[in-house]
Amino acid sequence: MSLLECLVGIALCALLLNPLLKTSADLVIKQIEYEKSQALISEADRAFELIGRAIRMAGYRNIQSVQISNQKSGQKIRHQKNDGSFIQVEKRSGFRGSDSLIIRHELSAGTDFDCIGNALTQDRTKNNLAMQGFLVDYQAGIPKGKKVNGGSLICQSLDRQGRIQNTTLMNGVNSLLIEELSPSQAQHLPASRLFKIKLQMTDGAKLNLDLERTFSTRNLL
Repeated sequence: MSLLECLVGIALCALLLNPLLKTSADLVIKQIEYEKSQALISEADRAFELIGRAIRMAGYRNIQSVQISNQKSGQKIRHQKNDGSFIQVEKRSGFRGSDSLIIRHELSAGTDFDCIGNALTQDRTKNNLAMQGFLVDYQAGIPKGKKVNGGSLICQSLDRQGRIQNTTLMNGVNSLLIEELSPSQAQHLPASRLFKIKLQMTDGAKLNLDLERTFSTRNLL
């Protein structure tokens, strides 16, 4: 076989293999993007679960403490569960215009947990109310000018001295948007307040996933 025949053979092989190699490379890229998407969706689901649980707890009153307080105050706090301090939304207060959420509630007779799984005890309350908060902030420890994959979803709670402590739940959150739906939009739950939570998750490159869930309160009208 001459050198020319060898070169022609190599060229033909390259022409035949090039589409296959490109297809294989594209499949690998798609697989990586799929795995990243699933990881981001899994993180968002965890965030939705924690935020939803907190919204359902907003305004909870322990029946024993209510009875004692009513006896002491002469029924003065009968309508206190409608107080806006039990659930507060601050618009455009965080990373890239994200909203923040603050939930307050009394402790139940069982064991209650904060958003990172630590037990809530009486010494972690203020005015007999436990607090859980959610916001998006800049990622800590990132050098200035370095590109980051979104912000950090922060969980807030009270420590044993009654001070607010921040704990990072996850990174890769571009924005957190919270919208309270009007009564007309919540016709199927007329005795509850309805909140739409929107999260945008990112890998800092190509992927930007917009996800949303709707949660209703159980203890607020």
